[in-house]
Formats: sequence, C-alpha cells, structure tokens
Amino acid sequence: MSSSPLRVIVAKPGLDGHDRGAKVVARALRDAGVEVIYTGLHQTPAQIVATAIQEDVDGIGLSVLSGAHMTTFKEVMKLLRHEDAEDIVVFGGGIIPADDVENLLNEGVAALFTPGTSTATVVDWVTTHVGTSKEPSRHVTA
Repeated sequence: MSSSPLRVIVAKPGLDGHDRGAKVVARALRDAGVEVIYTGLHQTPAQIVATAIQEDVDGIGLSVLSGAHMTTFKEVMKLLRHEDAEDIVVFGGGIIPADDVENLLNEGVAALFTPGTSTATVVDWVTTHVGTSKEPSRHVTA
C-alpha cells in the first residue's frame, strides 16, 4: 500500500515581487518527490490559507523578502487556527531579522530558513517534519 505524496504550498504573500528563491525551493521539493503548489506572487494570507485547505496540503512554505514577515506569518497562523486547520505545518524563509525569529516561532511557525540555507537543508527538514505525526522542530538555519 503506498501513501500519497507529501503536499505543500509555496507562497509569496504581499507586495514582494521577488520569487526566484521561492521557485528554487519549490523545484527542489518537487525533485525530492513532494507535490508542490506554487501560488504565485501577491497572495493575501486569506488566499494562501483558503488554497491550503482546498488543496488539502500538509504544509505551507512562505517566502517573505518585503519586511512584512511579522504581519504575514501571524495572519496565516491566525487564519489556520480560525479554520481549525492547525495541522497544516507552516514554515518559511526570507529576510527575517534574528530579533523576530523567536517571536514567529512562538506564534507557531515550525521552521524559518534564512539566506544562505541550502535547498538540501530545506528539503530534508520538510520531508522529515511535514506530513508526519512527529511534532515539528523549532528550527532556524542560515
């Protein structure tokens, strides 16, 4: 009996128009056998959460380079709680100052990957912690 593939969304919330990193991560995850849904640019947290629920994903990966990480991640977490979808693991990356990392982890974000993180590290974390009954680690890497 085979299990269905791991499904994740890779999303670019807000006005940030720089998506090269998100596309690189999406491709690396795809190449590792993860089913990836790339939502495209300029998505609202509500659109991201609605898509995650509709597509029955295991995880949401947010890429934020605009400086709106505190607002965006917190809103996604709030909407997931409101929709009783807290089983969807949220992880992300981008330009996130060290001072904000602990706050986001305390909000329930499972992992944050800062600039310089290898795609192999992201793929390993996602395939180990997303879609499993194992509690996600509080992981930050550079």
